[in-house]
Amino acid sequence: MKLFVGLGNPGAKYAGNRHNIGFMAVDRIAADHGFGPWKKAFQGQASEGRLGAEKVVLLKPETFMNLSGQSVRAAVDFHKLDLADLVVFHDELDLAPGKARVKQGGGHAGHNGLRSIHAHLGDAYGRVRLGIGHPGHKDAVAAYVLHDFAKAEQDGLDDLLRGISDGAAALAAGDATRFMNAVALRTAPPRTLAAAGQRPAPAPAEAPPEVPPATPAEAPASLETRSPMQRLLDKFR
Repeated sequence: MKLFVGLGNPGAKYAGNRHNIGFMAVDRIAADHGFGPWKKAFQGQASEGRLGAEKVVLLKPETFMNLSGQSVRAAVDFHKLDLADLVVFHDELDLAPGKARVKQGGGHAGHNGLRSIHAHLGDAYGRVRLGIGHPGHKDAVAAYVLHDFAKAEQDGLDDLLRGISDGAAALAAGDATRFMNAVALRTAPPRTLAAAGQRPAPAPAEAPPEVPPATPAEAPASLETRSPMQRLLDKFR
């Protein structure tokens, strides 16, 4: 069994925030893979279903970001899970929007949700880091993460979430490479077009091969117009 946790803040006020991309990821998985209804559990909202051969619990903590560890710890303890069975989806300032990376263990890099999970469980769990970009100055970070994605970012966000959903079964099976390939197919499709939104120009039609004109010797007999006398005279010219 696996536990997939999306980090965010509860309530409509925060639903579209960059900080809530973790919620968005598990919501998309639940919707696309026929998970059960969301129910109150573990100080959050939980939904159960299957991804491939794995039973998976999705969790959205409702403790607010800074206390996420309380909810995650309650779910881990209830289901008696190893930290290797826990994957946390969270926003990542150090990745460009639309990018994703899988990481196992390591530090929290100042992310308050991860900091709380570290305090309750340690650091040996898996993460899916979801890029939201950086505002450019650390003093602008708090306002930036608590603002909604811009309209110009929506298509890229949707591609990222679709890719996460496409690869969710691979992630549940522990195949991070196949998961990342599924994300890449949505976010960085093969560059076969000359420019975004354009079809490649058709190749010019090949010119038919040139046929050399027939020499008099090659001319069909049916096309001979000289009289017998003219042909005889031509031989002695």
